[in-house]
Amino acid sequence: MPPLSAGTDTVSVVGLEYAGATTLTPAILESIQTTDMLAWISIAAFFVALVLRWQGALEPARYLATGAWVAFGSFWVTMVPYYYYEVQSPLQTVLALAALPLCAYTGYLLWGGRDSLFVLTKAIAFMGLIYLPAEMIPVVRTWLIETTAAQTHYGMELLGHSPGLVEGSNGYRSKFDFDPNETVTGRTTYIILACTGIGSMAIFGGLIAAVKAPLKRKATAFALAIGVIWFLNLVRNVFIGLASPWGWFQQDWLVSFMTTYMGAEANRVSFLVSHNYIAQSLSVVALVGITYLVVKIVPEALKPLEDVLFILTGNEYDLFDALADDHVRADGGSDRDR
Repeated sequence: MPPLSAGTDTVSVVGLEYAGATTLTPAILESIQTTDMLAWISIAAFFVALVLRWQGALEPARYLATGAWVAFGSFWVTMVPYYYYEVQSPLQTVLALAALPLCAYTGYLLWGGRDSLFVLTKAIAFMGLIYLPAEMIPVVRTWLIETTAAQTHYGMELLGHSPGLVEGSNGYRSKFDFDPNETVTGRTTYIILACTGIGSMAIFGGLIAAVKAPLKRKATAFALAIGVIWFLNLVRNVFIGLASPWGWFQQDWLVSFMTTYMGAEANRVSFLVSHNYIAQSLSVVALVGITYLVVKIVPEALKPLEDVLFILTGNEYDLFDALADDHVRADGGSDRDR
């Protein structure tokens, strides 16, 4: 979603959302409907395939899951124009482009008999089950966005900034009301669903839910992952929310580079650098760290991760030996217990 024009409600988006300042033309509405349809179809197909497998219909389950993976990859491809033109995020654009061939290859492997991929399929299905209600149910979406905005504002207050919260162009009370005449760039940000951390929470929730392990360990891992994601996401929002209006990255050389080679607006450079480059890069590091914490508690989650590595590299990996320094077994025990 692009920022609103200067002089009215100059806003950069901390994330991605379909509505807001963008004019909802018939073409955009059709794109949104296609994207939503692919999301629902792929998640529903994943669940049906899992039910078929549970009932013993293995071949139909494979075929349906293969189609679901292709639909899931197609969903991400429809997001490419938003990531490239609106969000101007190289990382998200590349990942969205890579999604279709990777998902199609996953379906191909599943079709060919790699049945261990049903666990990864189950993980994706549960991720969708967690994320889609937050996206589609207005009361849930509103609560997540406005609660995150209030918590981010509190974090800003701890650092000596109290801009206040007002309703943004996305219709939620989530815009940080900095005075454009007092800030360096004249810009501000507002919180959308992507800023709540629900996407990352859904990833780990789905991964943990998909594997077989004692409920107590799964609940512990889930609580740890959610807590860490919530805290790091809050830090991220505060960082971007202050960097954008106060121009922390408005150095002349950086502005020149971004405007000349990246097509950025000059007064939007601090937002793009803090959001698209620094925060997103650190998010990848954070996800790796959280994954390590989760698999220390639920080592069963290593199995679908091994399949992910096989999809990416074509090589088989034994993450149990590579990551568990005390040789934790899939049942949660240890070689030292023998």
